[in-house]
Amino acid sequence: MKKKMALVLVMIVAIVSTGCIKNEKTKKTETSSSQLEKKETETHSHHHATKASEGIFEDNEVKERSISDWQGSWKSIYPYLVDGSLDEVFKEKAKTGDKTVDEYKKYYESGYKSDIEAIDVYNNKMAYLVNGEWQEAEYESAGYQILTYESGKKGVRYLFTSKTEETQAPKYVQFSDHLIEPHKSGHFHIYMGNESHEALLTEMTNWPTFFPSKMSKKEIIHDMLYH
Repeated sequence: MKKKMALVLVMIVAIVSTGCIKNEKTKKTETSSSQLEKKETETHSHHHATKASEGIFEDNEVKERSISDWQGSWKSIYPYLVDGSLDEVFKEKAKTGDKTVDEYKKYYESGYKSDIEAIDVYNNKMAYLVNGEWQEAEYESAGYQILTYESGKKGVRYLFTSKTEETQAPKYVQFSDHLIEPHKSGHFHIYMGNESHEALLTEMTNWPTFFPSKMSKKEIIHDMLYH
């Protein structure tokens, strides 16, 4: 009889202990998930809602960046403007902006216009797809330039110069993506030419814009509307 009672007690203790262990594991998992979710939210917020992205920052906050920040496959969004897919973006801007829908469309048509369909950035190289043909060059950093616009807000362009001879790829390239320190780019505006970086820095009306190739048109429009 004593043996049976002892056995029952052992089983009860085991069940209670197991339950505690499971509860402890569940609690730890929930805490980890909560911390991860918080971290992802903070990262997302940092990328989309910084003062720098609105053109407000101190010059000493700007840091050097390597071309790896733009590594990946990108596609031009100019075709989406041409086929009318971005009209809802312009309508939304007109609700609070200083231009009509048509004026916004003309402004962005000049800005996005480009014959480059896609850009691939890998290692220190960039390849450009134009009329079904790729042109490639290797680039090295030429630093960055801080610009102050008529509005009083500022922007940073990151400069790169081609080291490759006998290529139709542009000699001078400048990236602008509203970021001022090392960070993986979510989209970018690009300035390209063969004259000089100084000449490119005066360009203010044409800034071909590229998003990740893997993003769908719907995802790009959502990003433009809410970020």
